[in-house]
Amino acid sequence: MKIKLAKSELIHFVGIGGIGMSGLAIIMKELGFKVQGSDISTNKNIERVKQKKIKIFIGHKKQNIKKSTILVISSAIKKNNPEVLFAKKRKIPIYKRGEMLANVVSLMKNVVVAGSHGKTTTTSLISNIFAHAKIDPTVINGGVLNSFSGSAKLGKSEWCILESDESDGSFTKIPSTYSIVTNIDKEHLDYYKSLKFLKDNFIKFIEKTPSFGKSFICLDDKNNKDVIKKISNLNYNTYGTNKLSNFKILNILQKENYSKFDIKITLPGSKENLIKNIKIPLIGLHNIRNSTAALSVAFSIGIPVKIIKKGLEKFSGVQRRFTKIFSFKNVPFFDDYAHHPTEITEVLNGVREVYKNKEVVCIFQPHRISRIKNLHKEFSKSFKKADTVILCPVFKAGENIKLGFSYNYFARKIIKNSDVKLITIKNSLDLTKYVKQNIYGNKIVIGMGAGSISNWIRELPNNIK
Repeated sequence: MKIKLAKSELIHFVGIGGIGMSGLAIIMKELGFKVQGSDISTNKNIERVKQKKIKIFIGHKKQNIKKSTILVISSAIKKNNPEVLFAKKRKIPIYKRGEMLANVVSLMKNVVVAGSHGKTTTTSLISNIFAHAKIDPTVINGGVLNSFSGSAKLGKSEWCILESDESDGSFTKIPSTYSIVTNIDKEHLDYYKSLKFLKDNFIKFIEKTPSFGKSFICLDDKNNKDVIKKISNLNYNTYGTNKLSNFKILNILQKENYSKFDIKITLPGSKENLIKNIKIPLIGLHNIRNSTAALSVAFSIGIPVKIIKKGLEKFSGVQRRFTKIFSFKNVPFFDDYAHHPTEITEVLNGVREVYKNKEVVCIFQPHRISRIKNLHKEFSKSFKKADTVILCPVFKAGENIKLGFSYNYFARKIIKNSDVKLITIKNSLDLTKYVKQNIYGNKIVIGMGAGSISNWIRELPNNIK
């Protein structure tokens, strides 16, 4: 599907190294647009973009956009960015990623996944079900899918499965045929300023779902319940373990490498339906909920139950979602993207449910000073299912604000409120020393965070030799 008028435009992505920005850039390149981008440093996303023959500039300079006709900016880009300032001076149109995404997918049938947590996994699960149903969807995701080693691909069907980004409010502009709200949590309050305003935006998002589509909302989430009370139309279904859910999760069984459960479907005007023995290669109640969201959409679209179950069971995962990296002295090391208290709690709950008798060691690298500042109480209570926490320095992600309290105070709060043994480290060298001296026996180790912790974990096998 080529865009005939695309040749007249040169679209420049500021912050193209972000997972969402790189995915959108790839899709637009494959649609026939001329695309280029810039970022402060190289990373795996940029390497994937380069493979698509997209020109990359390292460093933000006004020279980079001299031939550009459109700018797309990620939510991480500051107002004083030299490329943004130069674009404003030259009156080059500037779009947020969400706005450009809305324009690109406006002619497709869209399944849009929104929520504070679980979006990437849910989007990936839906994509896998569609693939097994021989529907070739366009996919724009917030994580790298193992099935095609990328975060985005252009499909041949009229369907698009995409993960939204609520960080800057632009997710409300994305047209949806079917939509999902996994949960609503205290995230991106630097933009929204209050939980109420965040909820109001989700209400707006849900109510945009057209009459010929449907929204699916997790009824297990407290904030989702508040939102449901204020939705003016009834064009939604619910899912979860809550007994009032339209897609109700029953009979959960969790093992080391998989989970099994049943779904009872109760929809207005339809007879009750029971789907038994759904199997997923994932652990944790949060992933069972994500799978139920994916099933709910696929079932409503009309994909046969047999294919839905196969798509879920054959799911090959998303990178950085409880991904096993290596073993050392028979101790498994996992890498996970969890960087918010709710995500940490959910992952550790799942781990404790399955690895009941193992000592759980969590290597945690906080992401953004503002997130610790706003949620330090919640963070301090989120490690209750761990035994040991190795606390890394904060990954600032470009923030240069004051924390407002000492880092030792933050560490002591975690010890007190989560009842764990805690060790602070200064760098990856300290981590290597700790692992060499202390990791053995009946343990499981999980690296958590959205910053450089993933690289630290992946470099450990070489460092500890």
